[in-house]
Amino acid sequence: MFLLRPDHRRARLAGTTAALAAALLVTVVPAQAAPSPTPAAASAAESAAAISGGLDRKALGASLDAVHTAGMYGANAAVRDGEQRWLGATGVADIGTGRPMRPNLQYRVGSVTKAFTSVAVLQQVAKERIDLDAPIGRYLPETVPGERGRAITVRMLLNHTSGIGDYVLGAFPSLGQSSTKSLDDNRFRRFSPEELARLGLDAAPTGRPGEKWSYSNTNYVIAGMLIRKVTGEDAEAYITRAVIQKAGLRDTYFPRSPRIAGPHPRMYESFYGLIDPPRDYSVYDMSWAGTAGALVSTTADLEDFYRKLLRGRLLPAAQLHEMQTTVPVLDDAGTTVMNYGLGIYVVELPCGRFWGHDGAVFGAGANVLSSVDGKRQLALTYNLMKYQKVGTDGKLEPSPIDAALNAFALQALCPAGTGERTAGPAAPAAPLPRTQDLAPATAPRR
Repeated sequence: MFLLRPDHRRARLAGTTAALAAALLVTVVPAQAAPSPTPAAASAAESAAAISGGLDRKALGASLDAVHTAGMYGANAAVRDGEQRWLGATGVADIGTGRPMRPNLQYRVGSVTKAFTSVAVLQQVAKERIDLDAPIGRYLPETVPGERGRAITVRMLLNHTSGIGDYVLGAFPSLGQSSTKSLDDNRFRRFSPEELARLGLDAAPTGRPGEKWSYSNTNYVIAGMLIRKVTGEDAEAYITRAVIQKAGLRDTYFPRSPRIAGPHPRMYESFYGLIDPPRDYSVYDMSWAGTAGALVSTTADLEDFYRKLLRGRLLPAAQLHEMQTTVPVLDDAGTTVMNYGLGIYVVELPCGRFWGHDGAVFGAGANVLSSVDGKRQLALTYNLMKYQKVGTDGKLEPSPIDAALNAFALQALCPAGTGERTAGPAAPAAPLPRTQDLAPATAPRR
């Protein structure tokens, strides 16, 4: 590969960042075949806490170590098989001091937050305070006024078919000009939900209401405003009381300040090479993500949340069914790549069907996938984001980190001899969906 002149590379990267910035709350794991992992020098199994049983702790440790060997600074993982659980860690939590990663540290988990927000809305549906198929203008006429408010339903917000654009480029405008200056300018800025909703509603629509799936964080900020409207309680406070505490989660919370309260790693952002060396963004005012992606959690808590959710302990059966009612997610060629419900999605793997979500904020990534019955689960967090490089064609090039992450996910969820193939669409080449690839490909117009 030849090197572009800096001015050419800047022009190509500007197009790439404009296309991807609207999906900053989701992770970057390209779908590609995953090679066999290479064992690392220091075994993650040595730093793992596990319950002995059906889990191959040695294989999991070696596979997670391969993620670090491939270039990821550090990662945490939780893998469950029935009542057996393995907690592992690899790499470093702080590249400056060499502090090692430890299992089950707290992370910012980005759009994994959306499942929590969706559960809160569906709880109000169960109490008949919200109608999923009612227009959002019935509840928030000043936020979504006029014809748009009459056409967009609550369901369309939760399954991303509203056609509302994303607010992220409006909140961080330099990203559309191949600059990360606004990331630093806004590190301690306090955004209100009303401001974020206005930015998203002012952005170019991604389609007509109900026409197609199009990922937008604005949908879940408005969902948080809806929770506040019908409960009379701050949305984050309601989600904490009615969802997080109901699930019995001890290390999951909306941060009250730019700092993470508990033990955590530093979280590094590269933004496709624009930040070199990658910068620590673990201290950040997360009001820009709010009910769309501000949660802090741990791998163990994420597994526990999904297990209780899928086993019907957080929602009545009717509302859980609504949450698992999906719309197709299409790529540019019109091929269905996954199916999205209300704050969760479903993917088909060689060993069965898995529900989950992924998330990303500046410096921190997360993935969680769970079998339908909650018996087989993976939760994964890592502390280096947008580490890929941009090729001469302006597209992201596959990274060895991506292959290693996918290989670990397959080892965790579909080890040899585990499970049977379920009926459904052909399994993807890699188990970790790259939702970011499916975001709108143009920046909002002003």
